[in-house]
Amino acid sequence: MKRLLIANRGEIARRVIRTAHAMGIETVAVFSEPDARALHVREATTAFALGGTSSADSYLRIDRLLEAARATGADAVHPGYGFLSENADFAQAVIDAGLTWVGPPPTAIRSLGSKSAAKALALRHGVPVLPGYFGADQSDATFLAEAERIGTPLMVKAVAGGGGRGMRLVQRLEDLPAALKSARSEALAGFGNGDLLIERAVLRPRHVEVQVFADAHGHCVHLGERDCSVQRRHQKIIEEAPSPAVSPDLREELGRCAVALAQAQAAGYVGAGTVEFLLEEAESGEASASARFFLMEMNTRLQVEHPVTEALTGLDLVEWQIRVARGEPLPRTQDQITFNGHAIEVRLCAEDEHFTPHTGTVQLFGEPPSVPGLRFDHALETGSEITPHYDAMLGKLIAHAPTRLEAIQRLAHALDATTVLGLPTNRAFLAACLRHPVFGAGEARIPFLAEHGDALREQLQPPPDAVLAGVLAATFHALIPATALPCPFARPLRWQHAGHALELAVQEHGQGALTVVMGERIAKARVAQGHVTIDGVTWRVNAVSLGGGLSGEHWQIQAGAHTLSLQDLCHTPREREGGASAARELRAPFNGKLIAVHALAGADVQKGAALFVIESMKLEHQITSPRDGRVDAVSVASGQQVAPGQILVTFEK
Repeated sequence: MKRLLIANRGEIARRVIRTAHAMGIETVAVFSEPDARALHVREATTAFALGGTSSADSYLRIDRLLEAARATGADAVHPGYGFLSENADFAQAVIDAGLTWVGPPPTAIRSLGSKSAAKALALRHGVPVLPGYFGADQSDATFLAEAERIGTPLMVKAVAGGGGRGMRLVQRLEDLPAALKSARSEALAGFGNGDLLIERAVLRPRHVEVQVFADAHGHCVHLGERDCSVQRRHQKIIEEAPSPAVSPDLREELGRCAVALAQAQAAGYVGAGTVEFLLEEAESGEASASARFFLMEMNTRLQVEHPVTEALTGLDLVEWQIRVARGEPLPRTQDQITFNGHAIEVRLCAEDEHFTPHTGTVQLFGEPPSVPGLRFDHALETGSEITPHYDAMLGKLIAHAPTRLEAIQRLAHALDATTVLGLPTNRAFLAACLRHPVFGAGEARIPFLAEHGDALREQLQPPPDAVLAGVLAATFHALIPATALPCPFARPLRWQHAGHALELAVQEHGQGALTVVMGERIAKARVAQGHVTIDGVTWRVNAVSLGGGLSGEHWQIQAGAHTLSLQDLCHTPREREGGASAARELRAPFNGKLIAVHALAGADVQKGAALFVIESMKLEHQITSPRDGRVDAVSVASGQQVAPGQILVTFEK
């Protein structure tokens, strides 16, 4: 293997490039039009333009990827994760082209990459599986009949792919047809395969997965488990190892089942894989070797959260992938694999605290200070464009420490010190999750965010002085250090934060010194580049302008660990603040493609009724009516691309 093509983008492409170069292997990056200036393109030995904007026109084009390999002289292909990483046809096409495929054989991908096939195989090899229907008949009538047999609650799942796409929880049988339709649509768009399965839903489980590795010489090992129970929309956002709920005996049993599945004769597994289980604990909350666990699926690729295992074992899993693909035996046997300390990973995403995805430009990016035990895998820089065409994940922060508590503290502090401004991110929300007492006690299960999400969002509200520091940083952003001259007059300011207007007066004394009057409070402040001091307490502050129009300029501020959005109302007539028209309009909350329009002009709707479905960042999102009323006009059509703030529907007065 001399030149490796990475059929992927972003942080995983950079991750593979890093190990390949360390092994003396040249690399080829591929890129779509939006990624032409991306970091992975600049860091690879050479790059090839796939063209196109969407995934379907670029990273999912097998013909273009093989053309890229021929044009650049690549002799091997690494698929990363997502995109075509679990596509058996792609793996076969790479092999047929005479290239080395860094992944499992196509037969193994077909046997285990399909959830239905993996469950059938598991049943034959004694691996526990939830009651369900995994058959080839995909008619709604068959699913309904099987659902009546299984009973509710049940889970609808896409048989292909992962990442929570094509998954729906069904509590009532009458909701099944709509869930099947929605899951099929999302699965077809995400994986090109709309086949589904249903199984009994476990409502308060843990998500525990086991990393396995096999070579072409008949050896297979497991590298311990990861707990991935903190999820939103069935997508992981926090992963850790070892699991707080897994005892040594349970770890041995989970590992045995995972290896048995990978080594099943019908699978013939080679390479990295992850076997995912639902862990159903006893009422006491104490898991043991007798705790019930059930196979969910096997991912026949490297996982997003593989750095957690690398931190715990001290191994480079991408290096293992490359060595196994070259025909080498596994570098270690099972008894040579050891685990050290505790590791936790969080996924930094372009989304707000309500998990709504956002696009835009990263106007300011800053990494946390580099310290031992901290790792940041990302593809970010100031100026990075976050588009609606790909996943919302921006990067991954990983902390490794001798104890779980130390790992939590190290990771939360690193999140506080990370800066990503220009669009909303879940940075502060992740830190709040890590500091929540339920997570700290190791008791977080899959419903953690459903049960504690509102309380976590409340914790994100910045204290008054953080808001004041943000207002002062934005007000004097372009003037620092031009505040050298004193002014005898107080300057009135009016800003909006979280829907509330803030009125204050500021008198400048020169050299950045200020007196601030806000209500009955009189505060002494000082503004300097990157810092604001209020009554002796200094805040580290970064501010970026998001632009604006007649309604006033919008700013995004990071004051200490707090992120806040501010709007300058100083030059805005008071009658324009809010506005009666806002109650009559429903606007697009983010960039995306309209794939369903349920709103009809003249129709009466109730608050919460589904009016639109927008596809953005690989997921479908329902847009519901904010009020009871009658639709006056629908301004968009199915198939249309919409921008944030674009009017979708207008209600009658």
